[in-house]
Amino acid sequence: MNATTQAQLAALRARWAGLAPRERHLLLAAGAALAALLLWLALLGPAISVLRSAPNRIQAQAVELATMRQLAEEAKALKGASPVGGPEAAAALKAATGRLGEHATLTVTGGRATLALQGVAPDALQAWLAEARAGARARPLEAQLQQTPTGWQGQLVLGLGGP
Repeated sequence: MNATTQAQLAALRARWAGLAPRERHLLLAAGAALAALLLWLALLGPAISVLRSAPNRIQAQAVELATMRQLAEEAKALKGASPVGGPEAAAALKAATGRLGEHATLTVTGGRATLALQGVAPDALQAWLAEARAGARARPLEAQLQQTPTGWQGQLVLGLGGP
């Protein structure tokens, strides 16, 4: 230590010795309270917060893992499935489109299918897409969709057959 620091430390010791015992106890208690507050803010508070949020995070991760496993199984099943020819794929898409009613129109030309939507409910569109993927082995090429108060509108272009 240099001389200045030693002089300041000696002055603090002299001042501490000059305090009444009651004042020393109060300063020690205030220092201990300040140290406890800093310990809480720096170490214990964040750790307890992480522990409290851990069950919710674990549950969310478990749900996400289950979804990923389900999608992996579906992808494995689709990969192992036999290819569907153009006429069979078109028939499967037409059958699925028929369940959408007057809200959808399907046009099949060559290896492409275009689905025009007008006010299709989200769950109906989701079911149609799942059926198009599983039944017709169709893959999306283009999508121009807008969500409106009455449902989805726009068009989907799908490729039929082949990877």
